[in-house]
Amino acid sequence: MTSDNLRISIILPCKNAGPFLNECLSSILAQTETNWELLVVNDGSTDDSKAIVNQFAQADKRILVFENDGSGIIDALRLAYSKSSGEFITRMDADDIMASNKLEILKRNLLKNGSGHVAVGQVKYFSNEELKDGYRYYESWLNGLTASGTNYLDIYRECVIPSPCWMVFREDLDKCGAFNSDQYPEDYDLTFRFFGNKLNVIPCSEILHHWRDHSSRSSRNDPNYADNRFLELKLMWFLKLSHDSARPLVVWGAASKGKMLSKGLLEAGIDFRWMCNNPNKINKHVYGKLMENVAGINQLENPQVIVAVANKDEQAEIREQLGTEEAFFFC
Repeated sequence: MTSDNLRISIILPCKNAGPFLNECLSSILAQTETNWELLVVNDGSTDDSKAIVNQFAQADKRILVFENDGSGIIDALRLAYSKSSGEFITRMDADDIMASNKLEILKRNLLKNGSGHVAVGQVKYFSNEELKDGYRYYESWLNGLTASGTNYLDIYRECVIPSPCWMVFREDLDKCGAFNSDQYPEDYDLTFRFFGNKLNVIPCSEILHHWRDHSSRSSRNDPNYADNRFLELKLMWFLKLSHDSARPLVVWGAASKGKMLSKGLLEAGIDFRWMCNNPNKINKHVYGKLMENVAGINQLENPQVIVAVANKDEQAEIREQLGTEEAFFFC
């Protein structure tokens, strides 16, 4: 079988995306790579999303439309994947836009590098409103990792695989558990599973996906994407993939994220030291745990340090002090 005969399955959950669907679907139809199938799952839309998708499907047999037999994006992903037939699997969001060469480049990079890899592309935010600095920072940070393929280096900070701008071989997605997990945020959870199954990230220097920011985005409104859900997921995967129980564990930071992480460790029965540099908190007990001065890290032998300090200048100082081997930045 030649590479031209290898099909890409594009999985697209859709809920109330009517204002954006024409641009989204048109960008898929405009792809330079033409051997694809698009599996759209309508997730209980109450607007004209279903009618728009059906109109596109009637005009192009590569577009297949299904009704979610469950509820929510994870059920939609599972249904679409169960109906897919492609050798390559990728994702799309109904409010975003593909660069015209996205599928071609991702497929080419996978064919060049073989199984055991995940192909990614750079991303760009766009919006009818003014973009906040946080989005611009995340875009720049993520694209910097993607350009060098070093995405996993900062996996505990934020989701480091640009969703939905990735493509993998079907066999590799199955090895990672596909969409069987019930964990939210689901794209970040899948990224940890790519990492845990040692799928190598293929560097890419081209913008392949355009992220649309708007007020009704799920990431802004759905409680499954709240800060606490991200922290819970990070801690769960840290304990599975990175925690070395033979080394001292330290949480550095006493603000809200440090408190959430420390509470999670206490609930999990994990031994750790809790430290900060705030003189108003040092030597006090929080959740029954003594808050120590961070200077005490120097007395620990080969510690692992979870950094829960959000200030970027302070983070740079901490990274310089600890080096890269011992620090896990969670924000």
